[in-house]
Amino acid sequence: MSKDNISVLLVDDHEVVRAGYSRLLEATQGISVIAEAEDGETAYSAYFEHQPDVLVMDLSMPGMGGLEASRRILARDKQARILVFSVYENEVFLMRALDLGVLGYISKRSASQVMIEAVRQVAGGNVYVGQELMPHLIKARTSDDGDPLAELSPREFEVFMLLADSKSVNDIAELLNLSPKTVGHHTTSIKAKLGMSDVAGLTRMAIRLGLMAP
Repeated sequence: MSKDNISVLLVDDHEVVRAGYSRLLEATQGISVIAEAEDGETAYSAYFEHQPDVLVMDLSMPGMGGLEASRRILARDKQARILVFSVYENEVFLMRALDLGVLGYISKRSASQVMIEAVRQVAGGNVYVGQELMPHLIKARTSDDGDPLAELSPREFEVFMLLADSKSVNDIAELLNLSPKTVGHHTTSIKAKLGMSDVAGLTRMAIRLGLMAP
């Protein structure tokens, strides 16, 4: 990273949102948006094409979500500096992201100055969690209840989210570059670990945990 300029790859499936944050970051001295992407697949390829100092990543997008894209990027480049900015404010997504190696997590309702500060901190290799998420971080680290999805592996969590979003086994197989048989095994394992008998139960759980809109 150059001392006087931070390059950013901005990932969000809404063009208006990207445009707004792009203007904000471009108007900030020492920060440049060098590329944008609208989904996880494009984010993955754009990251390795442009090698940004910071990848600003939305979580909920069509196709491959932000968590899976982050997991793949970090598996190939452990030094990747990723900042999640999401509408989701809960300990499940926050801890999943931090456990993957994501450095920052802020809410989309944060003030613009929070985004700028978060980008600068993550560019410097520092962990940055927005103030609005600190209660969730504290709860996750002190609660006896723990994460009800803790037994799910990162891959199972991604499959769980896609199943809850009414994606078929074949859809998931295509999105995650897996065979339908493998997705079927994951689905069976997820249901067993969560004590669910059907996909509707997974959807209800995702909604109850604040992982998706009702």
